[in-house]
Amino acid sequence: MVSTTVDTLIRAPREQVYKLFVERDALSGRLPIDITLLTPGAPEPSGVGAVYQLGKFGLGAKEQTTELVPNERMEYKVVGGLPVRNHVGTVTFTDAPEGTLVSYRMVSEPSLPAPAFAVQALLRTLIKQFLSAAKKAV
Repeated sequence: MVSTTVDTLIRAPREQVYKLFVERDALSGRLPIDITLLTPGAPEPSGVGAVYQLGKFGLGAKEQTTELVPNERMEYKVVGGLPVRNHVGTVTFTDAPEGTLVSYRMVSEPSLPAPAFAVQALLRTLIKQFLSAAKKAV
């Protein structure tokens, strides 16, 4: 298992930032990939159980929302499209003097042999892309 965490400040209220991450397709136009809701969750389309496709031309990861604590935490797991045995992303949101502190953690177990440092670098790059897109969206 390989994990990495990136923390950043987003200059917007926690509720607004939380919504950007939970309604993942809201960031689609700000990333080099498309994000499409495939299966709605409950009780809202972006709720627990929602499955999103992340990629281009129907290729890429499928992520399922597994936990939501309103305005505090969201968690998802990869359920298809990537060579991983297990991959979980956790994003937490806390108030900060100038906005919202976002802590984004990914834990991944590749199904193919790969050096840990390479997987960790890839995870950091993915996290930073999402955080950058969220900063642009507010």
